[in-house]
Amino acid sequence: MIHYSASTAVNLALTLLMLFSLVTWTMIFAKGWRQWRIRQENTAFTQRFWQAADLASAERIAGQDPGALARLAKRGFDTLKQMGEKKTLAGAGDRQAVMERSLSQQVRQEQHKLESGLMLLASIGSTAPFVGLFGTVWGIMNAMENIARNGSSGLEVVAGPVGEALLATAIGIAAAVPAVLAYNYGVRATRLAVAEMERFAHDFMNLACQAGNDAGKA
Repeated sequence: MIHYSASTAVNLALTLLMLFSLVTWTMIFAKGWRQWRIRQENTAFTQRFWQAADLASAERIAGQDPGALARLAKRGFDTLKQMGEKKTLAGAGDRQAVMERSLSQQVRQEQHKLESGLMLLASIGSTAPFVGLFGTVWGIMNAMENIARNGSSGLEVVAGPVGEALLATAIGIAAAVPAVLAYNYGVRATRLAVAEMERFAHDFMNLACQAGNDAGKA
């Protein structure tokens, strides 16, 4: 009965590690494709936006295009409308401060979307080695039990359990390394994307405030 329990524990550890590995690679491909699509959308939108003849044309482009920068620009145009109407608390206050607050909120929302899944990768990267170590401990315990039961320490007695133990350790490391690398890359990609959105928000705010000053002078 003890031998069966030990083998079952090792098999459960191996199954969990395989599940970790499957989740990790699924997220790597999913987030890699998403980040590639976001870069393509932002590049195309940026080119179209800054080539627009006026704010009205730029607003139409923001409403039509997908992507984080397009949603950021649309949030900015919506804020401009609210400030123009002056019927809500959201549109009250200094023009630049209101615009800055609105764009900052949208940047944080986009950042949260980009960060989705990163904590799961970090958790897998930190726990997978310990799950592998758990399998290793149970494999060694199984080997010791076989030695005690058979009264022999020959290779044929301990080879199977020790092999299970080493396999658990290897799979634990194999599951952890890609997860950690993917997490680090995802954090870096998110920081770059947020920096790009903040630069665009700064340029958009300057453009909106300049347009508002021109309209006031007129």
